[in-house]
Amino acid sequence: MAIQSIEKDHARFREIVKGAVRRNLKRYISKGEILGREGKKTVAIPVPQIDIPHFRFKGKGQSGVGQGDGEEGDSIGQGEQQSGSGQAGDQAGEHDLDVEISVEELAEILGEELELPRIKPRGTATLKTLKSKYTGIAKVGPESLRHFKRSFKEALKRQISAGLYNPADPAIIITRDDRRYRSFKLQMSQESNAVIVYMMDVSGSMGEEQKQIVRIESFWIDTWLRHNYKGIQSRYIIHDARAREVDRDTFFRTRESGGTMISSAYSLCAEILDKEYPSQDWNVYPFHFSDGDNWSADDTDKCMKLLNDLIIPRSNMFCYGQVKSPYGSGQFIKDLQKQFGDDDNVVLSEIPDRDGIVQSIRDFFKRGK
Repeated sequence: MAIQSIEKDHARFREIVKGAVRRNLKRYISKGEILGREGKKTVAIPVPQIDIPHFRFKGKGQSGVGQGDGEEGDSIGQGEQQSGSGQAGDQAGEHDLDVEISVEELAEILGEELELPRIKPRGTATLKTLKSKYTGIAKVGPESLRHFKRSFKEALKRQISAGLYNPADPAIIITRDDRRYRSFKLQMSQESNAVIVYMMDVSGSMGEEQKQIVRIESFWIDTWLRHNYKGIQSRYIIHDARAREVDRDTFFRTRESGGTMISSAYSLCAEILDKEYPSQDWNVYPFHFSDGDNWSADDTDKCMKLLNDLIIPRSNMFCYGQVKSPYGSGQFIKDLQKQFGDDDNVVLSEIPDRDGIVQSIRDFFKRGK
């Protein structure tokens, strides 16, 4: 009974935590409070500490409600406030508590709050993988897989059949022969797989704040896509006047400098997709983030051709997010709108500041592609 009560309390606590995440989700997204707290399967969420109601007793000689002089109708309060002296006090301050929540739960909350439809994988191609699945019960196995209920039942049956069970003193002793363990077998599993190609402008007009916006949004993009696909790979491209592929850490830490030739990123993206991710086998998601400046109209024309011929036909959708910068012209999204405004596989989003990240995520995934 005690175990059941603890499980109920834990489940209730989890629901309280989820409720706090829902209420504060937009703040978590815009402030980037979860970044740096993510693990492989869980993230740490800062939520206000939950203080269980309890009685607090005053010290001797201190007055309180129901004590000391007073007349009916007098206000019950703290009385006249004294100015602070800056000395140490005995009361706790307000702190946030880090509570772990699974990435799956976080993605579900994101989908519910932003009203995102589940993604429908393009085509029927899947990635075949071997997975272990617990399908039965065995008499031998590691202690970490011991099945308590089945072991208890075996011990109970043995004691009843041997006449050792006493209802007045129902002590159940589990012997080695009573122990039962979960057993598994390998099964071939078919899973839709996807690749995300992140491209970011790191030219001189993209400052630290613009890159931080991209970092925050990419975390939530990852969270949602990994919720929809089991096999995900991520590739990272940075570009100024030329493009190069980097790892995730370098992607977000490269200092801005140089001019801008967006076509260099699109050329490298097309090359990676052509060599490693055939569209019949992969769900492809290229995301490009920039402040909208490009070197020349000729390079913009080259970008449009690369997108039209090599990238968009291979992709579930091509997503472009334009981050506002005091130094960027913002022209490139207008050029994309003119060229691909009617293309259902192209999604364009303007991100004026961190508060615009929520709407940008909604723009990218509201079509369920």
